[in-house]
Amino acid sequence: MITSILKFLIVIIIAFFIGKLVSKIKLPAILGWLIAGMILGPHALGLMNSEILDATWYHSIVSILECAVGLLIGTELVWNKIKKTGKQIIITTLTQSLGTFFVVSLVFGIVFYFTNIPLYLAFIFGGIALATAPAPALSIVREFKTDGPVTNTLIPMAALDDMVGVIVFFTTISIVATNISEQSLPVYMIVLVVLLPIIIGIGTGFLAGFVLKKERSSVITLLLLIAGIIITSGVGFLFNNILLPKPVLNFMLMGMAFSTVFSNMVTVKRLEQIMSSFNPLLGVSLIIVILNLGAPLDYHLILGAGLYTAIYIISRAIGKYSGAYFGAAITNSPITVKKYLGLTLLPHSGVSLVFASIAVSALSGPAPEYAKIIQGTIAAAAVINEVIAVIIAKKAFEWSGEFNKKWE
Repeated sequence: MITSILKFLIVIIIAFFIGKLVSKIKLPAILGWLIAGMILGPHALGLMNSEILDATWYHSIVSILECAVGLLIGTELVWNKIKKTGKQIIITTLTQSLGTFFVVSLVFGIVFYFTNIPLYLAFIFGGIALATAPAPALSIVREFKTDGPVTNTLIPMAALDDMVGVIVFFTTISIVATNISEQSLPVYMIVLVVLLPIIIGIGTGFLAGFVLKKERSSVITLLLLIAGIIITSGVGFLFNNILLPKPVLNFMLMGMAFSTVFSNMVTVKRLEQIMSSFNPLLGVSLIIVILNLGAPLDYHLILGAGLYTAIYIISRAIGKYSGAYFGAAITNSPITVKKYLGLTLLPHSGVSLVFASIAVSALSGPAPEYAKIIQGTIAAAAVINEVIAVIIAKKAFEWSGEFNKKWE
């Protein structure tokens, strides 16, 4: 275990420097972290091998740090800040997420109709496609200090998009599983997966708010915040391992709810002090969360990517962009939101791989041949899409004129 931890620390240091090198050529550091994960992961050099990726201590650390990264979203969800645009954000979230589900399901439905593959598989692809991985876009926001209509729409949308994604995917997989096998996901599980992380975060967030209200030194503030994150994650672990049949809770959603509550309980000045104390740890958290996205990705799959992978990437991009554009248009959002928001929503890999593994598990008994189609398509799409999506997301913020607008 000690050897594995040392290897993991070396991987983090290497990823940090690769991120710095990538930044030198005006690309986001996250691209360097992703590439480091792929190169150092089990499918290439193997420094971050399967022994590490499967270890309980590793999963625990990543979950806690995902909770920490949730603070990037939650600390921006201050009521006075978002009350004017709340309606626009909700409508645009629904149009881009459900629009993606519709476009991907429709395209695959047509393809599968002519290839004699059951149509239910098209809806599973649609359910996997609608979710967005918030960490890549948030790391670009942080690195390039972006601020403006696109950034201010994206951050709260990241939280809502997670919830919509979970509801639609688990509802879809539950309906499919009920019809093709004896196994089915009970309705209460869908509700639990969405609401439980939020309830946990709200509960611990109230406690943190009372403690963090009082001004303290940066060291004490940081220690209190870390304690709050660990307690929040600890409650999450408890439910994941005892109440639920398998670990499915979203720790980033937990961190988002936790930080939303305390952010609305403290003054603006105090919130700035809290986040200033936390920023160095947040940087490390982002590196590890992105490494965790990159490590399972097998770059060899790029060579074996087939027609379904291309269809998936293109139809998902069309769904995200057109859905975001439509939502922004009907809510009279600024022109930059119409033109560029959809491009910031393309990163996907972490969520897609989790959803795909659940779908494969549900299909492996009754329809193993279709489980393989999902597994191969999504794994290859995750590698190709993530590299392209990060570059496009960075350019979208740049084209919208939001670089270097927020100074820490």
